[in-house]
Amino acid sequence: MNHKSKGKFMSQWQLQAMIWPSIILMILFAYIPMFGIIIVFQNYSPLDGFTGSEFVGFQNFQAFLGDKDFYNVLFNTLGISLVKLLVGFPAEIILALLINELRVGMFKKFAQTISYLPHFLSWVILGGMVISWLSAAGLVNNILMSLHIVSEPIEFLSNPNNYWGIATLSDIWKEVGWGTILYLAAMSGIDPTLYEAAKVDGAGKIRRIWHITLPGISQIVVLMLVLRVSGVLGSNFEQGLVLQNSLNMPRSEVLDLFVYHLGLGNGDFSYAAAIGLFTSVVSVILLLLANLATRKINKASIF
Repeated sequence: MNHKSKGKFMSQWQLQAMIWPSIILMILFAYIPMFGIIIVFQNYSPLDGFTGSEFVGFQNFQAFLGDKDFYNVLFNTLGISLVKLLVGFPAEIILALLINELRVGMFKKFAQTISYLPHFLSWVILGGMVISWLSAAGLVNNILMSLHIVSEPIEFLSNPNNYWGIATLSDIWKEVGWGTILYLAAMSGIDPTLYEAAKVDGAGKIRRIWHITLPGISQIVVLMLVLRVSGVLGSNFEQGLVLQNSLNMPRSEVLDLFVYHLGLGNGDFSYAAAIGLFTSVVSVILLLLANLATRKINKASIF
């Protein structure tokens, strides 16, 4: 550190000190626990500890890569995440555009509040509502039967083929409003004179959105897309834990739940940790590839 930088640091030591607790907590709870990764190369036993457990090398990785159940779980994870990405990501942008076009202040605030509200409710609450509504005697079946669309109740959550759609729609219901915040913030920063000039030139609302609003939020769209792609192996753990049952498990078991069941349920810590490490490494690779792709296409990236 040169004298100029040292002097600037010392003159702002009060501000610098505000970040020290966060750095200490990050070291304690994020970096020091990384030592635990060693168990992926061991047949770990809590009684023997890190130093006494048998070293098995890459045996845990070979085991799950040869496990047919792992590939079924991986298929479910990618399938659910990609459906959520293809449906949920555009839904956030469309909702943000619709809210941005509202001109009545009170109604705009009301629409934002209603769309944000589900985000602040846990999956225990929302999942319970979904299970209740989709049960044989629930709201959805009552409506369908009263309209004579079906003659007998549909077992929505008992049929594995329905799970991906239910997971996608319930996730959108919970998060689509919250996902609009960054887009609305970016839209508020667009120069209003651009819209006025477009109106003078005869551009309609759709053209103004296409040629002004969307280009104005393109950087945020790229950022969110890259982050969403990097998280495709992390399907919502809480959602799956609430909505999963023994009947829909063939299509609801995702990697996070698989690791949870193996690690805490069966006590196979090394095997579960190996799958978790594999997931993390692949997620980082996807993040880099998504960022590279957006840089090539849009000349924009997050790093």
